[in-house]
Amino acid sequence: MFLLIKSIEDYMLPCVIKEHFGFDCIGCGLQRSAVFFIKGQFLDAFLMYPALYPMLLFFVFLIFDMFKKIEHSEKIKLGLASLILIAAVTNYILKLFVN
Repeated sequence: MFLLIKSIEDYMLPCVIKEHFGFDCIGCGLQRSAVFFIKGQFLDAFLMYPALYPMLLFFVFLIFDMFKKIEHSEKIKLGLASLILIAAVTNYILKLFVN
């Protein structure tokens, strides 16, 4: 398992915005956060990119909704997508002011 995770870290995509303009984009940290999550470092994953957890919940809900139709699923999807957006934007603004 550790060898698989190490190879994932070796092939992570660089941030094009950060390379060209020198500052983080709103998605910076997502890949590293996912690697922390896979390693079981859940707090580090949250601290790196807090929107990861609502994203995971959203994808689990989408998969579950494919097999068992849920009443008001569109509202739930919209709510989860809004939560992802709020978490990502809040994290980005905090990164701008803290760093």
